Amino acid sequence: MAPRGRSYQLYAAPVTILAHLIAITVTVLVLVWLLKFEGGFAFKSGNKLKIFNLHPFLMVVGLIIFGGEGTYAVFKFKDETGTKDLVSLHTWLGIIAISAYGLQFVLGFFTFFFPGAAMPTRGSLLPWHTYFGTVIFLLAVCAAETGLIQRFIGLGLALKLNQEGLIVNFTGLLIFLFGVSVTLSVILPRGSY
Repeated sequence: MAPRGRSYQLYAAPVTILAHLIAITVTVLVLVWLLKFEGGFAFKSGNKLKIFNLHPFLMVVGLIIFGGEGTYAVFKFKDETGTKDLVSLHTWLGIIAISAYGLQFVLGFFTFFFPGAAMPTRGSLLPWHTYFGTVIFLLAVCAAETGLIQRFIGLGLALKLNQEGLIVNFTGLLIFLFGVSVTLSVILPRGSY
């Protein structure tokens, strides 16, 4: 039994700091992976894999913010190499995440910013906005994870684990931990620690 007046409650601030540290680490790992092992990235190149490499970089680092550019890069890659579109779970999850984010943004803009709904309506919609925002974020995390798996298999890294495979695996693990820490940060009470 906890002593009177003493709380063992966890607050959002330390988890939020952890989420940001994980995000920085993921960014560094993705840059090391793509620059050291995959030859870098470019919007225009004779090496079509450099065009493709923009996709994992922009999707992981930007998640949803730069999702449109990452989607453009992969569709450009697929168009220039004649690869079929929209056939994998990764693609489906990514398209749903980007579409849901766009819808969430538009609804949030008109509800909370301009012209803005009445305060009681805003109050009732805010928990749903938070909930669906978290779901969309987790959907983006799932899209990133399935994309890493798809690329891992495509590169033949499943046959023999090497340094590149370790970086890809740790990137996936840290993306998962980032998703967990951000979600925890959203649901925990606000306050000082």
